[in-house]
Amino acid sequence: MGQTSQGNSGSGWRRLLREPLVHFFAAGALVFGVYWAQDEGEALVDEQQIEISENDVRQIVVAWLAQGRSPLTRDQLQSLIDQKINEEVLFREGSALGFDRNDEIIKRRVAQKMDFLAADVAALQEPDKAELVEWFSDNIERFSPPPRSSFRHLYFSPDRRSGNARGDAEVALDTIAGKAIDSLKVAAIADPFFLRSNYSNVTPDLVLKEFGPTFAAEIFKLEPGGWRGPIQSGYGWHLVWLDSIEPARAPSFEEVETDVRSAWRETRYKEIKRTALEEMRSRYTVVVPALDTIDMSNLFGTDQTGTNRPGAATL
Repeated sequence: MGQTSQGNSGSGWRRLLREPLVHFFAAGALVFGVYWAQDEGEALVDEQQIEISENDVRQIVVAWLAQGRSPLTRDQLQSLIDQKINEEVLFREGSALGFDRNDEIIKRRVAQKMDFLAADVAALQEPDKAELVEWFSDNIERFSPPPRSSFRHLYFSPDRRSGNARGDAEVALDTIAGKAIDSLKVAAIADPFFLRSNYSNVTPDLVLKEFGPTFAAEIFKLEPGGWRGPIQSGYGWHLVWLDSIEPARAPSFEEVETDVRSAWRETRYKEIKRTALEEMRSRYTVVVPALDTIDMSNLFGTDQTGTNRPGAATL
């Protein structure tokens, strides 16, 4: 009985330790604990003391050289150190006066650091291969290459044919049956098309972009060889000859392992960030005014004619 209880307890701890929120706050406590310890140590020495460490000096030199500049002279280095000291003095004095409160730039910077913390936590959680393979199987559609097709088409314009484009295309389908696809008679039966007449190895996204959803959906249902149609696009009607089609296929894990690992990290990062933010936000009572009660009619004042300037928001 005691062994079962101990086993369940151990299993529960293992599950708890895998929770992203636990990792997030553990890492946060470690990072900010180090900063707190440093700040407390400095405060015990002298609250008015500004210390530039050897590492600070090295960072100044590295930042200078990273810009492709010549090595610093002693005077230049001293000037940069003085600049850093002045910056620290101004920051401390400004903070003492409360200038850091309600500052949007400072808020964004702190929020960005919390975002970086979530990314760091995600980077610490490398999955083993079995876990990665299982995740890949559950998300395999993200890594499957799309189908590809090569086709040519004849275009029938509703504008040129007074609304009879579809009927003319149906008649043309019988007329060109059995004729060489590259013959002049075949080309002459259609109207000029401002895009391409031949498409090679294209994906559904490209066909959708150039012809619209109906045409894109029908193209990948066709069998290669022979004229087919009419098929409607956003421009009119088309007869289509499908030269070849390469169906979508599911890749093996080994083919896309690098991409899978990157996608897993990105997904994990978003999960950690979302979970942590939800937990942190739950501690606050958020009050937001009803948007339709806010007067947005005169955000920038009025010009000399009394009319509102451009840019006023409409909700």
